[in-house]
Amino acid sequence: METKEAVIALAALAQETRLSIFRLLVQIGPEGIPVGQIGEEVKVAPATLSFHLKELYHAGLISSRQEGRFIYYTANFERMAAIMTFLTQNCCQGMPQECLTVVETALGGCCPPQSNPKSTRSQS
Repeated sequence: METKEAVIALAALAQETRLSIFRLLVQIGPEGIPVGQIGEEVKVAPATLSFHLKELYHAGLISSRQEGRFIYYTANFERMAAIMTFLTQNCCQGMPQECLTVVETALGGCCPPQSNPKSTRSQS
């Protein structure tokens, strides 16, 4: 991950509502959650929610898919892992494997890589 990409992703998370949405999606896991339920969980009006989902989507932190008349959002766990790796790559006095092994093991155990051909570029 390049510095510019990290800045964009971190800037998207540097807002209380977007951080709450992203944390909810991480908690839900790879199956995702319908957009209406996200609004209920974080107590955000639909227009405001749409704005925040768009920001997270453009930062590459979430993806969406349509199932019937519902749009489901999912955290992009690969992107999250890339950010965590970027933030820790210079840790441990130049021996990042000491830190990264813990992070990669934790992510691998809970969040397998996503490969969903049904993903769309819808925003809400």
